Amino acid sequence: MRYALYFTPPADDPLTKAAAAWLGRDPFSGKTGPQAEVSEFSPDALTALIADPRRYGFHATLKAPFRLAPGTDEAALEAVFSAFCAETPALEIPNVVIEQIGPFFALVPDQIYPALQDFAAAVVETFEPFRAELTEADIARRRPERMSDSQRANLSRWGYHHVMDDFRFHMTLTGAVEPESAPDMRTLLAARFADFVRRPLAVTGLALYVEATVGAPFTVHSWLPLTGAR
Repeated sequence: MRYALYFTPPADDPLTKAAAAWLGRDPFSGKTGPQAEVSEFSPDALTALIADPRRYGFHATLKAPFRLAPGTDEAALEAVFSAFCAETPALEIPNVVIEQIGPFFALVPDQIYPALQDFAAAVVETFEPFRAELTEADIARRRPERMSDSQRANLSRWGYHHVMDDFRFHMTLTGAVEPESAPDMRTLLAARFADFVRRPLAVTGLALYVEATVGAPFTVHSWLPLTGAR
């Protein structure tokens, strides 16, 4: 069993529903449905392009997947999760856009917002006591030789490299898209998520996701509102 702390809007939020329709799976219910039918990509090609975000469920990673550390248990994790959400104010990302990050596309803020960076860092720090140490195989899979010095330090300290100053909020919508297909994918996603871009995104809650067995789809174990959320 692995756990993760992710941001996702509530189950009934229009963005949650739009992402579930795009990926063909709802991480709240675990239900799968037909994937989107689009003219720009064949069904097989689209299946391959969304396979990874489909398994993980629509989200922004805050505390990357981890096994529980010795001496901790799910009940203790849930108690800290509940307390954190009750004590942490909701916030708003002023403007989000569709962008390509390396080879994949995601919904991202249009710039770095310090309040969002601070929130993400607080999640990483708060739940660190529950994270089991990475194994050598875990570290090798992350390919530390390809990381910057700060990313390697993050991996060693926090178990994940995209944290603290290296954190960039993103809600993944595709896997790796080949350069020749990127313009079509950008146009497609801009149309499908037109109702959600170039406008604010409210961070009103936090989700505890679980991966029941290795390679299984991640599902929402629980979602709680942050304090002051409407």
